[in-house]
Amino acid sequence: MSTTTVGEPPRAESLILFLRALKLPMFARYAEEMARRAEKGGWSFGQYLHHLAELEVEERRRRRVERHLKESGLPREKTLTTLTRTRLPTKVAKMLPTLCEGGFLERGDNVLAFGLPGRGKTHVVCAIGHELVQRGHRVLFVATYALVQRLRATKRDLLLEKELAVLDRYDVVILDDIGYVQQSREEMEVLFTLLAERYERRSVMITSNVVFSQWDRIFKDPMTTAAAIDRLVHHSVILEMTGPSLRAEVADKASKQGAVTTAVPSDVITPATGTVTKEVDGKS
Repeated sequence: MSTTTVGEPPRAESLILFLRALKLPMFARYAEEMARRAEKGGWSFGQYLHHLAELEVEERRRRRVERHLKESGLPREKTLTTLTRTRLPTKVAKMLPTLCEGGFLERGDNVLAFGLPGRGKTHVVCAIGHELVQRGHRVLFVATYALVQRLRATKRDLLLEKELAVLDRYDVVILDDIGYVQQSREEMEVLFTLLAERYERRSVMITSNVVFSQWDRIFKDPMTTAAAIDRLVHHSVILEMTGPSLRAEVADKASKQGAVTTAVPSDVITPATGTVTKEVDGKS
């Protein structure tokens, strides 16, 4: 290994090699440019290192966010930017930033979005999910039926505990369209196991077009249904997605204009906050 004599200026080539070996790509990329700025601006050595370290930290954050976004499965188009907030009630507009900050994750709280089809439940929870990723949280978005089949397969192969440990790495799991799937008893059991495993430790976000009184269609028997609901609502924020179907509005407008469009405007949600003591009604 080559060495540099004390007092001898380090060779730029060897410095770059050392920085790459230490896995400091931003240091390596900007070392010379920052050195020129430092000399011109009269920076101290500490200031020079601070600027390089700041670049390195920011780049690592950017790469981490991109990696987490890719693994999240979140639809790229369903973000806060594409959410028309002017359609939101005043109370919801005030609540949304708080949910996006992610404080509920630290408490292991859940977010449950109810409403009839076309009310934009998925867009709202995905928009929150995107913001959580930007804040450094790990998020998994998945259709409920797909995750249930995945858990069922791992249980068959005696790997359910391992799969639950993998899911536990995510700060929040978003289960989309839980009401569309009427599981068999075996499928119900793995879904309940997941909810029970995350109870008061890790958050879930759920969208459903089925109100709680009809959840026996999902969990098959009254006791399991009651136990699942109790775990979900114990620490939760419930969003009631009311109003007309936004997809229907778009389709009607397109038919009147004689054009076909697939764009879906954003959603209207009305929250029920505080302790949940009543059934959530998905009707407007």
